[in-house]
Amino acid sequence: MEKGYVHVFTGNGKGKTTAAIGLAIRAAGAGMRVFFGQFIKQGEYSEIKALKRFEDLITIEQFGLGRFTNEKPELEDIQAARKGLDRARQVMASGQYDMVILDEANVAVKFGLIQVQELLGLIINKPEPLELVITGRYASPRIIEMADMVTEFQAKKHYYERGTKARVGIEM
Repeated sequence: MEKGYVHVFTGNGKGKTTAAIGLAIRAAGAGMRVFFGQFIKQGEYSEIKALKRFEDLITIEQFGLGRFTNEKPELEDIQAARKGLDRARQVMASGQYDMVILDEANVAVKFGLIQVQELLGLIINKPEPLELVITGRYASPRIIEMADMVTEFQAKKHYYERGTKARVGIEM
């Protein structure tokens, strides 16, 4: 592509990561190489298993310890996120990928795992043809302003509110 854009998927509704995965699969279907980096998350979720079926075109790396919640992060959580940020810089500069997805990067900023200025730096220094996708609730107004496209997912109703647990293949 001649010009790549910056997409932000944010909001309190379900489906941000799922939308990014759909975009990754669409890109892979067009022969594009995709880097899918997940902040905070760790584990073999169904979404990761699905993406691994496209391992010739989609590279997946996780930069979380799988334990971080809405509390103050521990040093190990911050170090894992910093590793992800450094890896994102390296991947974006490599020229090996057509699309880079930074899943839950907005959440990593919100809870101090990485700084908003660092995420803004990725946007500012994005190579022209690279498509960059940033997901996660709590997107900073500064990130939203810099993005070319922003989709806000809004929760209206969810069975989780009635006590339904996350289900394999649907929520995890």
